[in-house]
Amino acid sequence: MTAQKRAAGRAAADLVTSGQTVGLGTGSTVFYVLERLAERIRDEGLEILGVPTSVDTETKARDLGIGLTTLDRVERFHVTIDGADEIDGGYRMIKGGGGALLREKVVASLSDEVVTVVGPDKVVERLGTTFDLPVEVVPFARSACSRRIAGLGGTPAVRGGEDAPYLTDNGNEILDVHFDAGIEDPAALERALDEIPGVVESGLFVGLSHVLVIGHDDGSADVRRRDG
Repeated sequence: MTAQKRAAGRAAADLVTSGQTVGLGTGSTVFYVLERLAERIRDEGLEILGVPTSVDTETKARDLGIGLTTLDRVERFHVTIDGADEIDGGYRMIKGGGGALLREKVVASLSDEVVTVVGPDKVVERLGTTFDLPVEVVPFARSACSRRIAGLGGTPAVRGGEDAPYLTDNGNEILDVHFDAGIEDPAALERALDEIPGVVESGLFVGLSHVLVIGHDDGSADVRRRDG
Protein backbone atom coordinates (compact mmCIF):
# COMPACT_ATOMS: atom_id res chain seq x y z
CA MET A 1 0.00 0.00 0.00
CA THR A 2 2.79 2.43 0.91
CA ALA A 3 4.64 1.65 -2.32
CA GLN A 4 1.49 2.37 -4.33
CA LYS A 5 0.94 5.72 -2.62
CA ARG A 6 4.56 6.71 -3.02
CA ALA A 7 4.60 5.80 -6.72
CA ALA A 8 1.39 7.73 -7.44
CA GLY A 9 2.41 10.77 -5.41
CA ARG A 10 5.84 11.09 -6.97
CA ALA A 11 4.55 10.58 -10.53
CA ALA A 12 1.93 13.30 -10.00
CA ALA A 13 4.48 15.72 -8.56
CA ASP A 14 6.58 15.25 -11.70
CA LEU A 15 3.69 16.69 -13.75
CA VAL A 16 4.13 20.09 -12.07
CA THR A 17 6.15 22.73 -13.94
CA SER A 18 7.95 25.79 -12.71
CA GLY A 19 5.88 28.93 -12.25
CA GLN A 20 2.67 27.12 -11.41
CA THR A 21 0.30 27.77 -8.54
CA VAL A 22 -0.54 24.37 -7.10
CA GLY A 23 -3.44 23.24 -4.94
CA LEU A 24 -2.12 20.82 -2.35
CA GLY A 25 -4.62 18.19 -1.24
CA THR A 26 -4.84 16.28 1.99
CA GLY A 27 -4.09 12.70 2.98
CA SER A 28 -1.44 10.04 3.15
CA THR A 29 -0.81 9.84 -0.61
CA VAL A 30 -0.44 13.62 -0.84
CA PHE A 31 2.48 13.43 1.60
CA TYR A 32 4.52 11.75 -1.14
CA VAL A 33 3.50 14.53 -3.53
CA LEU A 34 4.86 17.07 -1.07
CA GLU A 35 8.02 15.06 -0.53
CA ARG A 36 8.74 14.88 -4.27
CA LEU A 37 7.93 18.56 -4.82
CA ALA A 38 10.40 19.46 -2.07
CA GLU A 39 13.06 17.32 -3.77
CA ARG A 40 12.47 19.07 -7.08
CA ILE A 41 12.61 22.49 -5.44
CA ARG A 42 15.94 21.59 -3.88
CA ASP A 43 17.51 19.69 -6.79
CA GLU A 44 15.98 21.31 -9.89
CA GLY A 45 15.17 24.82 -8.72
CA LEU A 46 11.45 24.21 -9.26
CA GLU A 47 9.53 27.38 -8.42
CA ILE A 48 5.91 26.97 -7.32
CA LEU A 49 3.42 28.43 -4.90
CA GLY A 50 1.16 26.02 -3.07
CA VAL A 51 -2.18 26.49 -1.37
CA PRO A 52 -2.86 23.76 1.22
CA THR A 53 -6.35 22.39 1.75
CA SER A 54 -5.84 21.56 5.43
CA VAL A 55 -3.83 22.56 8.47
CA ASP A 56 -2.10 19.18 8.28
CA THR A 57 -0.93 19.75 4.71
CA GLU A 58 0.13 23.30 5.53
CA THR A 59 2.31 22.07 8.39
CA LYS A 60 3.93 19.33 6.30
CA ALA A 61 4.53 21.62 3.33
CA ARG A 62 6.18 24.28 5.50
CA ASP A 63 8.38 21.69 7.16
CA LEU A 64 9.51 20.52 3.71
CA GLY A 65 10.30 24.05 2.52
CA ILE A 66 7.52 24.41 -0.04
CA GLY A 67 6.50 28.01 -0.64
CA LEU A 68 2.89 28.67 0.30
CA THR A 69 0.29 31.33 -0.27
CA THR A 70 -3.40 31.66 0.58
CA LEU A 71 -6.65 31.49 -1.34
CA ASP A 72 -7.05 35.23 -0.75
CA ARG A 73 -4.17 35.78 -3.16
CA VAL A 74 -5.12 33.21 -5.80
CA GLU A 75 -7.90 33.40 -8.39
CA ARG A 76 -7.06 30.20 -10.29
CA PHE A 77 -4.79 27.20 -9.86
CA HIS A 78 -2.76 25.75 -12.69
CA VAL A 79 -3.07 22.32 -11.12
CA THR A 80 -4.34 20.66 -7.95
CA ILE A 81 -3.05 17.29 -6.79
CA ASP A 82 -5.15 15.32 -4.35
CA GLY A 83 -6.14 11.79 -3.40
CA ALA A 84 -9.52 10.08 -3.43
CA ASP A 85 -11.25 7.52 -1.27
CA GLU A 86 -12.97 6.13 -4.37
CA ILE A 87 -12.93 7.00 -8.07
CA ASP A 88 -15.00 5.39 -10.83
CA GLY A 89 -14.57 5.03 -14.57
CA GLY A 90 -16.13 8.44 -15.16
CA TYR A 91 -13.58 10.05 -12.84
CA ARG A 92 -16.32 10.78 -10.31
CA MET A 93 -14.99 10.60 -6.77
CA ILE A 94 -15.77 10.23 -3.11
CA LYS A 95 -13.43 12.32 -0.98
CA GLY A 96 -13.39 13.45 2.63
CA GLY A 97 -11.87 10.57 4.54
CA GLY A 98 -9.32 13.03 5.87
CA GLY A 99 -12.02 15.56 6.75
CA ALA A 100 -10.93 18.29 4.31
CA LEU A 101 -13.65 17.85 1.68
CA LEU A 102 -14.93 21.45 1.75
CA ARG A 103 -11.55 23.08 1.21
CA GLU A 104 -10.58 20.39 -1.28
CA LYS A 105 -13.69 21.03 -3.37
CA VAL A 106 -13.20 24.80 -3.30
CA VAL A 107 -9.63 24.46 -4.56
CA ALA A 108 -10.53 21.80 -7.14
CA SER A 109 -13.31 23.98 -8.53
CA LEU A 110 -10.79 26.77 -9.18
CA SER A 111 -8.23 24.54 -10.91
CA ASP A 112 -7.42 24.30 -14.60
CA GLU A 113 -6.44 20.69 -14.00
CA VAL A 114 -7.08 18.28 -11.12
CA VAL A 115 -4.72 15.32 -10.78
CA THR A 116 -6.01 12.48 -8.61
CA VAL A 117 -3.50 10.13 -6.99
CA VAL A 118 -4.62 6.66 -5.84
CA GLY A 119 -3.73 3.01 -5.48
CA PRO A 120 -5.57 0.40 -7.57
CA ASP A 121 -7.91 -0.43 -4.69
CA LYS A 122 -9.48 3.04 -4.88
CA VAL A 123 -10.75 2.48 -8.43
CA VAL A 124 -14.33 1.14 -8.26
CA GLU A 125 -17.19 0.37 -10.61
CA ARG A 126 -19.75 2.14 -8.41
CA LEU A 127 -19.15 4.85 -5.82
CA GLY A 128 -20.13 4.12 -2.25
CA THR A 129 -19.42 0.39 -2.42
CA THR A 130 -16.13 0.43 -0.46
CA PHE A 131 -16.31 3.78 1.34
CA ASP A 132 -19.09 5.69 3.04
CA LEU A 133 -19.89 9.17 1.74
CA PRO A 134 -18.72 12.03 3.99
CA VAL A 135 -21.11 14.97 4.28
CA GLU A 136 -19.98 18.07 6.18
CA VAL A 137 -22.79 19.66 8.21
CA VAL A 138 -23.28 22.59 10.56
CA PRO A 139 -23.41 21.18 14.12
CA PHE A 140 -26.70 22.96 14.87
CA ALA A 141 -28.38 21.19 11.96
CA ARG A 142 -26.88 17.74 12.39
CA SER A 143 -30.12 15.96 13.35
CA ALA A 144 -32.19 17.72 10.69
CA CYS A 145 -29.60 16.89 8.04
CA SER A 146 -29.47 13.26 9.17
CA ARG A 147 -33.22 12.89 8.71
CA ARG A 148 -33.15 14.44 5.24
CA ILE A 149 -30.20 12.27 4.20
CA ALA A 150 -31.99 9.17 5.44
CA GLY A 151 -34.86 10.17 3.17
CA LEU A 152 -32.45 9.97 0.25
CA GLY A 153 -31.70 6.35 1.04
CA GLY A 154 -28.54 6.76 3.10
CA THR A 155 -27.72 5.73 6.64
CA PRO A 156 -25.74 8.56 8.31
CA ALA A 157 -23.37 8.11 11.25
CA VAL A 158 -21.68 10.95 13.12
CA ARG A 159 -17.92 10.72 12.66
CA GLY A 160 -16.37 10.32 16.09
CA GLY A 161 -19.74 9.55 17.68
CA GLU A 162 -22.55 11.81 18.81
CA ASP A 163 -20.97 12.52 22.20
CA ALA A 164 -17.56 13.54 20.84
CA PRO A 165 -18.00 14.36 17.15
CA TYR A 166 -15.01 14.94 14.91
CA LEU A 167 -14.68 18.60 13.89
CA THR A 168 -13.28 19.77 10.56
CA ASP A 169 -10.81 22.64 10.22
CA ASN A 170 -13.93 24.74 9.58
CA GLY A 171 -15.54 23.79 12.90
CA ASN A 172 -18.20 21.60 11.29
CA GLU A 173 -19.17 17.96 11.82
CA ILE A 174 -19.12 15.08 9.34
CA LEU A 175 -21.81 12.51 8.70
CA ASP A 176 -20.44 9.35 7.07
CA VAL A 177 -23.32 8.05 4.98
CA HIS A 178 -23.68 4.41 4.00
CA PHE A 179 -25.61 3.30 0.92
CA ASP A 180 -26.32 -0.43 0.89
CA ALA A 181 -26.08 -0.74 -2.89
CA GLY A 182 -23.67 2.10 -3.49
CA ILE A 183 -24.58 5.36 -5.23
CA GLU A 184 -26.57 4.88 -8.43
CA ASP A 185 -26.42 8.49 -9.68
CA PRO A 186 -23.61 10.51 -8.04
CA ALA A 187 -24.46 13.77 -9.83
CA ALA A 188 -28.12 13.65 -8.80
CA LEU A 189 -27.22 12.80 -5.21
CA GLU A 190 -24.70 15.64 -5.08
CA ARG A 191 -27.38 18.10 -6.18
CA ALA A 192 -29.90 16.71 -3.69
CA LEU A 193 -27.45 17.03 -0.81
CA ASP A 194 -26.58 20.59 -1.81
CA GLU A 195 -30.26 21.51 -1.41
CA ILE A 196 -30.44 20.44 2.26
CA PRO A 197 -30.17 23.43 4.62
CA GLY A 198 -27.33 22.79 7.04
CA VAL A 199 -25.28 20.70 4.64
CA VAL A 200 -22.06 22.60 3.98
CA GLU A 201 -20.63 20.25 1.35
CA SER A 202 -20.66 16.61 0.30
CA GLY A 203 -17.72 14.39 -0.55
CA LEU A 204 -19.05 13.73 -4.05
CA PHE A 205 -16.70 15.26 -6.61
CA VAL A 206 -18.33 15.03 -10.03
CA GLY A 207 -16.70 16.43 -13.17
CA LEU A 208 -13.67 17.83 -11.34
CA SER A 209 -10.88 15.30 -11.94
CA HIS A 210 -8.98 15.44 -15.23
CA VAL A 211 -5.98 13.16 -14.69
CA LEU A 212 -5.79 9.89 -12.75
CA VAL A 213 -2.45 8.58 -11.48
CA ILE A 214 -2.55 4.98 -10.21
CA GLY A 215 0.48 3.77 -8.27
CA HIS A 216 1.58 0.13 -8.12
CA ASP A 217 3.57 -2.02 -5.72
CA ASP A 218 6.53 -2.23 -8.10
CA GLY A 219 6.99 1.55 -7.98
CA SER A 220 5.45 2.22 -11.39
CA ALA A 221 2.47 4.46 -12.04
CA ASP A 222 -0.18 4.69 -14.76
CA VAL A 223 -1.15 8.21 -15.83
CA ARG A 224 -4.58 8.42 -17.46
CA ARG A 225 -6.44 11.44 -18.78
CA ARG A 226 -10.21 11.77 -18.79
CA ASP A 227 -11.79 11.97 -22.23
CA GLY A 228 -13.77 15.13 -22.92
